[in-house]
Amino acid sequence: MTSATTPRRPGWQAVLVAGLAGLAVALTLAVGVLVWVSRTPASPAAADATTATGSPAIPGAFLDAPLTEIAAARTTLEGLPTASAPAAKPVYRRAAFGEAWADTDGNGCNQRDDVLLRDVVRSASYTTGRQGACDHDVLSGTWRDPYTGVPITLTDAKQPAQAQSLQIDHLVALSVAWRDGADAWGDAERLRFATDLRNLVAVGAASNKAKGDSDAGAWRPVRAAQCGYAVRYVTVKGAYALRVGAAERRALADMLATCPP
Repeated sequence: MTSATTPRRPGWQAVLVAGLAGLAVALTLAVGVLVWVSRTPASPAAADATTATGSPAIPGAFLDAPLTEIAAARTTLEGLPTASAPAAKPVYRRAAFGEAWADTDGNGCNQRDDVLLRDVVRSASYTTGRQGACDHDVLSGTWRDPYTGVPITLTDAKQPAQAQSLQIDHLVALSVAWRDGADAWGDAERLRFATDLRNLVAVGAASNKAKGDSDAGAWRPVRAAQCGYAVRYVTVKGAYALRVGAAERRALADMLATCPP
């Protein structure tokens, strides 16, 4: 018969080894938690404050203006003829500017397709197809509203609701051009103005509605976009020798003042 034995109590060495092992495990877990936290995406920073709508103040590429164009716009603005208040405003007729988005450059695509392809964000995926004579019918892509900086993604540009969210704006509105000299032009010159790619830009529906037929004296994009907007606006008015009103001239000068010196 075997007699029972009393268990021996562990010595201080064994207790020390066990304690160190436990500490090592705890440190490993703590480091793991820190590593996991460091790899967790941070919350996005708050968007920059903007002028009126609260949209991110990041202009689109169309409004990027090099220093040479900024300098030229400042000079052009000084030379633009000043509008005087007419005895009676000429009655604006949209039809006088011809067919909307007519293919005046003869590349087989209407001007809307040309603008969509020019303004699409090339660093994001986009697709084009052939439609009749047009080899760049835009089917999907992402655009950045140059007036607000807000991105607009279309997965199906032919779907009516999506297509309506991205619109083509005349930087210098046709009614503004009519008021400031286009009423005296011939039909061919008005059509050329209405389809001039320098005056066309892809924008969000909300921006297009907010701007409407306003001139530069009555509406401005977010501050980060004002330099490029004024440069493009003045360039178009200068190309067609259109008049500018006093408030319009002051507003354009203010916006050009936001450009680099």
